[in-house]
Amino acid sequence: MSSEPLILGIETSCDETAVGIVRGRKLLANVISSSVEEHARFGGVVPEIASRAHLEAMPSVIATALSEAKIKLNDLDAITVTAGPGLIGALVVGTSSAAGLALGLNKPLYGVNHLSAHIAVDALDSDHPLDPAIALLVSGGHSSILQVNNLTSDVKTLGSTIDDAAGEAFDKVARLLELPFPGGPSIDHDALSGNPIAIEFPRGLTLAKDLADHKYDFSFSGLKTAVARYLQQIPNYQRADVSASFQEAVVDVLLIKTIAAAKASGIETIIIAGGVAANSRLRELAQDRTESAGLLLRIPPRKLCTDNGAMVAALGSLAVTQGIAPSTLGFGPDSSSGIARPIF
Repeated sequence: MSSEPLILGIETSCDETAVGIVRGRKLLANVISSSVEEHARFGGVVPEIASRAHLEAMPSVIATALSEAKIKLNDLDAITVTAGPGLIGALVVGTSSAAGLALGLNKPLYGVNHLSAHIAVDALDSDHPLDPAIALLVSGGHSSILQVNNLTSDVKTLGSTIDDAAGEAFDKVARLLELPFPGGPSIDHDALSGNPIAIEFPRGLTLAKDLADHKYDFSFSGLKTAVARYLQQIPNYQRADVSASFQEAVVDVLLIKTIAAAKASGIETIIIAGGVAANSRLRELAQDRTESAGLLLRIPPRKLCTDNGAMVAALGSLAVTQGIAPSTLGFGPDSSSGIARPIF
């Protein structure tokens, strides 16, 4: 096997059927088929619809990725796939597809952790060291601060959400504001014409009494409730101001706690990853605050923040390069897997 392994990665944890191909740390292909429009009328992802969409899209997405990368299946050194966390039915489609490919091609198979993969995408098209780093992982289902000592074997959770994830809060508040699903991009766009300090929404778990037990944890359910109460009390509200002020509250808390974790650990690099990392205000404010704190900030390009196959292939490539043994063909997906197991 080459020192720069050729890896195909499959991602089906939610509503994106995605396949990425990398050679070492170079991105060759990143193809995504999203079923988000099928879920929009329900205001959220419907697991059964997502699973069926993965089944229908998988063959064409793989074929398109191979064509884009200008390679054939037999050229691959290994197959990687998201094994968890995620929607169990969706994960089964992905892991079954990957196992079939690995068995048919006689190639090693790696089941990888979706959360670690979001961080691994930082490796692509670069040569900087990946660790140690403090990672802020923010998406529709997860909001965590992680200490990354070694991305394939040693990732420690410093804090996580105790209720709604940041992306989930965006979706719920967008629904209150009658903005389209998914809520993150809708609120981000709406907030551009709003005043982020117009309304003083609460910053969850930032009071001294909360920090004692939840120093690096997040809570966004109270913020969502505060927005709902505001809308009831102020019938002639300015929607853009609500969007901007809500977004500011989320971003403020995310960065306060992440920068505090970096300073406490002595680690000077912060990586922000996950779907919410595409948020324009988070990216802008993170740059300003990390510079002021003397920290190095890395955020993937927007197209690599949301779920994609490239991140899965990137983590698989790191595992292969570091000589980590492949997974067994019979491993099962784990819908509730935590960060402690980067490779299954």
